[in-house]
Amino acid sequence: MAGQYKVVINEKWCKGCGLCVAFCPKNVLVMGERLKAEVKYQENCIGCRRCENYCPDFAIIVEEAERVG
Repeated sequence: MAGQYKVVINEKWCKGCGLCVAFCPKNVLVMGERLKAEVKYQENCIGCRRCENYCPDFAIIVEEAERVG
């Protein structure tokens, strides 16, 4: 189900290598104007944590969204 996960990027730690963008199977991330990774399509995240695992700077965390109800 879409929207179950939230990708959080620590911009201070991101060096803009692009690995997270390259490995995301759902194209959630893009390289922004400041040449750092940005979350563009949050709703597409499936929680695979590839971005989190491949980030050499530990700048990305994938969180489970809180369930309502």
